[in-house]
Amino acid sequence: MRHEHPTWKPDVLGEGFHSLTLDLGADDEGPVVATLVTYLPPVPPVPGDSKIDGNIDGDIDVVLYLHGWSDYFFQAELARFWAAQGVPFYALDLRKYGRSLRPGQSEGYVSDLAEYDADIEAALAAMAVDVRARYGAGMRTTIMAHSTGGLVAALWADRFPGRLQALILNSPWLELSGSSILRFATSGLLEPVARRRPRTRLKIPEFGFYFRSISSSMDGEWDVNPQWRPPFSFPVRAGWIKAVLAGHARVARGLDIRVPVLLLASAASTVAATWNPRMLSTDSVLDVNLMVQRGVLLGPEVTVYRFDGALHDTLLSALPVRTRVYTGIQRWARAFMLP
Repeated sequence: MRHEHPTWKPDVLGEGFHSLTLDLGADDEGPVVATLVTYLPPVPPVPGDSKIDGNIDGDIDVVLYLHGWSDYFFQAELARFWAAQGVPFYALDLRKYGRSLRPGQSEGYVSDLAEYDADIEAALAAMAVDVRARYGAGMRTTIMAHSTGGLVAALWADRFPGRLQALILNSPWLELSGSSILRFATSGLLEPVARRRPRTRLKIPEFGFYFRSISSSMDGEWDVNPQWRPPFSFPVRAGWIKAVLAGHARVARGLDIRVPVLLLASAASTVAATWNPRMLSTDSVLDVNLMVQRGVLLGPEVTVYRFDGALHDTLLSALPVRTRVYTGIQRWARAFMLP
C-alpha cells in the first residue's frame, strides 16, 4: 500500500491521494521544495496492456499535471478520470505554490521559467522510481498543464525533445492578452525595474471574477483553499512577469514540439473590468482566439478542441461542458498516445 512507503504521505485531497515533498535545495528566501501528488488506478495497469493504447513496449502510460498561476492541484475529478483509464496520475505543486509554499517566500516567484526544469526533473525522477517499484515497468509520460503551467510545459517540451509521449494544454497562457505589440511595450517598460528590483510588486487591477466562477463559496462548485488559490491572485512581481513575457516571445517565434499536442480552450472569452454573467460560461482570464493562434506555432501536430460554455480551466466548467471535455480528451488519447 502507498501509505506504507516512508516518504509518501496522505494528501489533503483525501482517500486515495498521497503526496511527496521534493527537495530542490535553497535560494535567497530559504529552502525550496516542490510537491508531487498522486492518485492510482483501482486496478494496477499491466505493462503492455493499457486501456488507452495497448502498447507492447513494456512501459506504462502516466500523466503529470502542472497547475497555473496563483494556483495548486485540487482537481480530484481529473485524477480519477485518468485512473479510470488505467493511467497512474501525478500532479506537481511547483515551488512556492500551494503545498510547496513556505513562510517568507514570494508566492509563485521565479525570475526565469527555466527554473521549473528542476521541479519537473525531480518529479519525473520520483515518478520513475514509484512506477518501477509498483509495476516493475518503465513509463511513457504525458504532461497535462493549465494556463501558465501550459506555457512552462510547452517551453520545457521544446527544450527537451524525446522526453514526452504527448502534451495536453488546458487553456495555456501563450501570449499576453492584447497583442505581441503590447507585449513588446510592456517588456520594455519593465526591463529597468526587473533588472534592479525583480521582486517589486506591480500595481495591477485585480477583479477576482475567475475565482467567483469556480469557488463553491461564490458562484462556482469547487472547494478551493483561498490561501493556495486566493480570490485576487498572488502579487505580480516585475521579475516574474518579465520571465513570462520572455516565454511568450519564444512561443511567438515558433516551437518545435515533436509529439502530439492537444489544446483545450473555451469557445469564447469575456475579459472585462466589471462582472458579467457570461464569465460563468466563458474564459474570463485569457483571449482564447489569440491562444489558439499561438497554439498552432507549438509544433507540427497540434489538435485544438474548443468548447461552448467552458471556463478558463475547461475542466472546472459546468458538468455538461466538462463531460464533453473529458470525452474529447479520451478520444484524442486513444488516437495519439501511441508508441
